[in-house]
Amino acid sequence: METFKIIYSVLGGLGIFFFGMKMMSDSLQQAASDVITRVINSLTTNRFLAVVVGMIVTMIVQSSSVTTVMTVGFVNAGLMQLTQAIGVIFGSNIGTTITGWIISIKVGKYGLLLIGLGIFPTLFSKNPKMQHIGKVLFGVGMIFFGLEIMSNSFKPLRTNQEFLDMIAYFSGQNYASYFASIVTGCLLTVIIQSSSAMLGITIALATAGVIEFNTAAALVMGENIGTTITALLASVGTTTNAKRAARAHAFFNVFGVLAVFSFLPWYLEFIEWMVPGVADEVTPAGEYPNIAAHIAASHTFFNITATILFLPFLGHLAKFVTKITPDKEGEESKHLIIVGDSNEIVPATAIAQAESEVRKMYDVCGRMYKATLAYIKEPKSKKLAKISEYENITDRMQKEVTVFMCKVMEKPMSEGQSLRSQAMIKIVDELESIADYLERMVRDKNRVARSKENDPSLDEEYTKYFKHVWDFLDDCFEGFTGERVYDISDINTRSEKLRIWADDIRNRHLEKVNTGQYSALSALSYSDMVANIRKIRAHAANLGEAVVMMHTK
Repeated sequence: METFKIIYSVLGGLGIFFFGMKMMSDSLQQAASDVITRVINSLTTNRFLAVVVGMIVTMIVQSSSVTTVMTVGFVNAGLMQLTQAIGVIFGSNIGTTITGWIISIKVGKYGLLLIGLGIFPTLFSKNPKMQHIGKVLFGVGMIFFGLEIMSNSFKPLRTNQEFLDMIAYFSGQNYASYFASIVTGCLLTVIIQSSSAMLGITIALATAGVIEFNTAAALVMGENIGTTITALLASVGTTTNAKRAARAHAFFNVFGVLAVFSFLPWYLEFIEWMVPGVADEVTPAGEYPNIAAHIAASHTFFNITATILFLPFLGHLAKFVTKITPDKEGEESKHLIIVGDSNEIVPATAIAQAESEVRKMYDVCGRMYKATLAYIKEPKSKKLAKISEYENITDRMQKEVTVFMCKVMEKPMSEGQSLRSQAMIKIVDELESIADYLERMVRDKNRVARSKENDPSLDEEYTKYFKHVWDFLDDCFEGFTGERVYDISDINTRSEKLRIWADDIRNRHLEKVNTGQYSALSALSYSDMVANIRKIRAHAANLGEAVVMMHTK
């Protein structure tokens, strides 16, 4: 009965801890989403700046796994170089240690208080900022409360001889015990897929007096290896560079553990000397007031030490993972690759991935436009097949981006991110429609070519108009890439001028039909061609409006 009580109490406390971590992380991401984007966009090839960026982002999202998945996503989207990504990963390992310091606070004093303080702005405030603050307070309170429940649940184990005999092997002051603890920490982190949760359990066990500081510190080192599995899993099916970033994370943490493990007894003595109080000191009331801070310090200084040791060799690490993960011949992703599962989607990363895919889709439309111009000039069946292939690609891309962004929009996000997400769904829809009309144009031209009534003068006129319409589309899309955002009134004015031009072309075309210069079939085909170009003009204007919406706050 006692064992069952411990199990359900620990599970309940762990559930509350997880819920608090998620609420705090989601709220911080939502409140600071624009900051995350700006910070990541500030990246240069400077390795030190990349480390700082990794620290800042991880402190905001409260998860090194999330930061690493974000980093793999940016590399996969081609928005971050491998050396930058490795620097960010180095920094994320340091940034995640803030979690240990948060939960090392004497949780029993503040958990319920913070829950009480946080619930009121969460439920009753109309101000989004106050709601975010309330959710963060509520989340931190839940972390403290869950940790307190786990710690109290573990206390009976201090007098359970069977359990003490089982963990005795891990409590020795020798390398074999340290190694066993590292392996255990790694395996448990892989199983529950959260180094923060394992850190919470480790601190709960230590503050309950079940494990000593040396054992806890070794467990934490193992947790640093276990957390890399998340990024390795997230990199499955991604680009070669994204796989390299994930593997660099794993190698860095493994080599870091091996380096510190070689002088672990002296490292633990250093932590004891540096942090006030004796780690395993117990009060008359049976409390361990110092051990949580010692564990947090060992976590922080382990990652700082590993970063200092390996930062000078960042370039060599990049070369090493490049060598063991060679490029694949002709590698080019034909699908939008979602990094991580749906629970790991981070809006800032997801939006960057989707933006990269939208640019690729626009590039496909550009190639389709050039192929259409070439076909109008010289109709050939091979070109027609290529244009149909491009149209199929845009159909697939439009569907993938739309489904992906709908999943992203289920996550908490800022107003700016929400507008950007909605705009991208609209933009890919407009691009897919434009591709449809390009294919219709070449099929209309194909009918004219088969009728042997081709009119070079009409082809020249349509081509001239077509080029002006595509220039209009290019200008509208400039805002998406951040080069220039046109005013809605400018877009509408240019669109109306192009519509009038199309009407003029059709009127002159009808005059030629009335004089019997070509058959009804050719007349219909040419008329449909100009109608399709005019539809492209309308979709270009809609795309321009969506781009303007992206920049509206």
